[in-house]
Amino acid sequence: MIGSEAVQSGELTRHDLRKYYRRLHPDVYASKRTDLRLEDRIMAAWLWSRRRGVVCGLAASALHGAKWVDADVPIELVLPNHRAPAGVIARNSTLSDDEVINRDGMKLTTVERTAFDLARTGRIGQAVARLDALAAATHFKDDDVRALTPRHRRSRHIRRLDEVLDLVDAGAESPQETRVRLLLLDNGFPRPATQIPVMDPVGYPRYYLDMGWKDIMVAVEYDGEHHRKNTADYRKDIIRLEYIQSVGWLVIRVVAGNRPCDIVERVHRARALRLR
Repeated sequence: MIGSEAVQSGELTRHDLRKYYRRLHPDVYASKRTDLRLEDRIMAAWLWSRRRGVVCGLAASALHGAKWVDADVPIELVLPNHRAPAGVIARNSTLSDDEVINRDGMKLTTVERTAFDLARTGRIGQAVARLDALAAATHFKDDDVRALTPRHRRSRHIRRLDEVLDLVDAGAESPQETRVRLLLLDNGFPRPATQIPVMDPVGYPRYYLDMGWKDIMVAVEYDGEHHRKNTADYRKDIIRLEYIQSVGWLVIRVVAGNRPCDIVERVHRARALRLR
């Protein structure tokens, strides 16, 4: 909340504000008992802008439903201001009216404009992972994002937009899966399909594979730490893998710490075995 507004309206006294609330930004406060979520930090940044800023970038993608956005990311706002407080980035970007939506009184960039911005920010792999998450949540269309190019031809890194969009896959269920997929593409493998259904005897999907090549029945799966730390999940994984292998799939399992060169070699061997 904006402290001065709360005091002026009589909702709080200045004593209440000092005792029960913590200052997040100039004149913006939150209860000391509140564990701040990303959404709370976005709201605080927007209030600091005196409700004039437009939420953009990763913060906007989170509001659109994208997963894997860290709670402590800087909150980006389209706002002409060179004195943004810590944790807030003010960008002097050009936005058309149809690139902004209103959600519960807060303005944020549309899904397409958010994708347009994320594609031009950070490393290529990082941008793809962020767009994978946004695509999984919104199923935006590449052509709708590309359609923004003519009006923003002078935008930074505009030339890489097509390259990044071509790599996006809404089937990725984690940034780690994205990194493995990009590793395979960088090493010359055919583009793998994602979320490949494995059918039960009746013909309904029983499991889904992270990525792979259905024609030769080779799959690559990323196993997160929870698979080994949670006993119930571990048991389910054993049964799942046994069934998948029983119907003819050859599965390469990747875990944190595997060297990229080793992953590539294992996939090479598996594909060579099936392509004989």
